[in-house]
Amino acid sequence: MKLFFLGTSAGTITSERNVSALVLDLIKERNSLWLFDCGEATQHQMLKSKLSLARLEKIFITHLHGDHLFGLPGVLTTRSLMQNMSPLTLYGPKGIKQFVETVISISHSWLTYQLDIIEIDKPMELVNDDQFIVNCDELHHRVPCFGYRIVEKDRSPTLDVEKLKVHRVPIGPHYAALKLGKKVTLDDGREIDGKDYWGEVKKGRKLAILGDTTPCDAAVKLALDVDILVHEATQKHDLQYKANDRGHSTTRQAAEIARKSQAKKLIVTHISPRYQLADNQSIIDECRQVFVNTEIATDFFQIPIE
Repeated sequence: MKLFFLGTSAGTITSERNVSALVLDLIKERNSLWLFDCGEATQHQMLKSKLSLARLEKIFITHLHGDHLFGLPGVLTTRSLMQNMSPLTLYGPKGIKQFVETVISISHSWLTYQLDIIEIDKPMELVNDDQFIVNCDELHHRVPCFGYRIVEKDRSPTLDVEKLKVHRVPIGPHYAALKLGKKVTLDDGREIDGKDYWGEVKKGRKLAILGDTTPCDAAVKLALDVDILVHEATQKHDLQYKANDRGHSTTRQAAEIARKSQAKKLIVTHISPRYQLADNQSIIDECRQVFVNTEIATDFFQIPIE
């Protein structure tokens, strides 16, 4: 599991940053990609990153401002030009369905795969399968805007193969049953319990990906004890009034959310076009005054979630 940032600019593209888009790479876990927000040129950024549109399983839109949305029609329709596309689920605030259907209709485009659109208008559970739980909650922005909490369920323990060897348990199809914790009778008559040969259970990983917001309780709740928190830091703290007036957070405010939620790591993104890449260190320094384990995302920055 890893995060791959495709766009990290707030509001508009710059010569150094594209607008908001972030991929959660779950190729190893479920052979799929989840996309969070889809600003202009997202499919182009994916092409540069060698991330396949064919692997998209879910798209989560935080809110309906253009810098988080205008790349969506291109992603959806280009996918229709590929062969045998799998179904895709799109989540977003009320209005996302009308947006997609209107663009498809007036552009005389079409989709060749099943697209399920789930509109959200309140805190709710969006996904609960055998691997992941995804919840959303409303943040505090100028328009309805949601943050997402992604929790991986605890991963099945591995078999202690060395212990099996010591106890002279031969390799065979019974390994599958032992891994599930079942009892197995061996050819020599011994009955063994798979649970006696389990290794350590791997705890599931947790992350929070938040949309545009001023500091709010929902942000802290979504980010509680996560391994990675992705939070906007549109302005440096000397522009707090401007940032908050427009529904955004500053460097120190993002770091304060990470501190309050006891997140393990903070990655700030959605950086105002007033700042260049040369300003990254000063932005990080402001965050680290409050929360030490902070990084700033740039386009094509990727980070594994251990």
